[in-house]
Amino acid sequence: MSDVRVRFAPSPTGFLHVGGARTALFNWLFARHAGGTFILRIEDTDIERTREEWVTGIQSTLRWLGLDWDEGPFRQSERAHLYAEAADKLVASGHAYREGGAVRFRPPAEGATTFTDVIRGDITVDNSTLEEFVIVRSTGHPTFYLANAVDDVDMGITHVIRGEDLLPSTARVLLVREALGTTEQPVFAHLPLLVGQDRQKLSKRHGDVALEDYRDKGYLAEALRNYLALLGWAPRDGREIVPIDDVVAEFRLEDVTKAAAFFDHQKLDHINGEYIRALPVATFVRESLPWLETDPPWPPENFDADVFDRMAPLVQERVKTLAEVPAMVDFLFLDEPVIDEKAWNKAMKPPAADVLDDAVAAYETTEWTSEALHGVTLAVAVGHGLKLAKAQAPIRVAVTGRTVGPPLFESLAVLGRQRVLDRLQAARARLAEQAAE
Repeated sequence: MSDVRVRFAPSPTGFLHVGGARTALFNWLFARHAGGTFILRIEDTDIERTREEWVTGIQSTLRWLGLDWDEGPFRQSERAHLYAEAADKLVASGHAYREGGAVRFRPPAEGATTFTDVIRGDITVDNSTLEEFVIVRSTGHPTFYLANAVDDVDMGITHVIRGEDLLPSTARVLLVREALGTTEQPVFAHLPLLVGQDRQKLSKRHGDVALEDYRDKGYLAEALRNYLALLGWAPRDGREIVPIDDVVAEFRLEDVTKAAAFFDHQKLDHINGEYIRALPVATFVRESLPWLETDPPWPPENFDADVFDRMAPLVQERVKTLAEVPAMVDFLFLDEPVIDEKAWNKAMKPPAADVLDDAVAAYETTEWTSEALHGVTLAVAVGHGLKLAKAQAPIRVAVTGRTVGPPLFESLAVLGRQRVLDRLQAARARLAEQAAE
């Protein structure tokens, strides 16, 4: 075990956001690469905004993401005596003073504070530019500056890896450490800002920002972890799909960029789709079940696991998230398809009625396999001077309700002859009613 000790120290004042998750991941990667220790510390001194469900949520989301910690979780709310002792020491030494119940720290009037940032180089802050700042609130609770300084020293943190928004606080924390008698500094690495498409700091206006949102929308933990690793870092060979063992082996703080990292939802979808397609089919089926069994768009009793098993390999090739699975197979379990009217209007133009009539006639007698259905549908298309795709369109909309989905002929084979014929005839009847209006 190396001497490397890092920590992820979230404040439980909300859900774990993608920026925090990226910070946790980079700390975890650095610790695992170095054979060091990854510590989870919950900075819950903001009593009014802290919620226990968020404390629990942060831990469960980290576990889902595969980020196991070696020590902790330590909670600052349980370490109040350490901060009180430190505040008393600072007041006694003249580095701080009490004022209206609060304690303020006096930065030196002269000199400068210099620290090394692996990503940004050496940084120097003129002490005269720092105003006095509160280290203990009038409520008696420590501020970030004091608690952070005390905990990092007490826990032996060697590397502080965090977002660049905390860069301005660094000099203040180091001055508090020095005033408490610790001259040794950790190595700093302030990670690049995450931005949306407008190049502004990532926020709710850019879409989902909480990790739980992505989990609940069917993103795989492995895919999301892979994508987060690419936000400010990349393997030297430029790969996008990188197994976690490879990321651990290659990860170096020196390779992290200081330029803002663009959170690209389309790229995430692409990576997630690649991970879904790489799953064994049985795993894909198992992972899909929560979306198929929880509030499905069909009567629950209609779901047939054997039917889904037959369709699963075809669906797996076409979805980017697990949440897309129900819409791919709903036509199999609904009593009748939910027709997308835009798709209907596009597909049901002449000679759609004649195509449906000929399809019904052909499907009544053909062997019920995807190969045979392909053959007779191709013959229908040729008979009307159409390409197969053009002839398929009204059949697909009639049977599934939409223009996109799993391969048509495999879908027909699984759905069964009678249900297919019933839906084609229902669509034909609707076209007749429309023509009579």
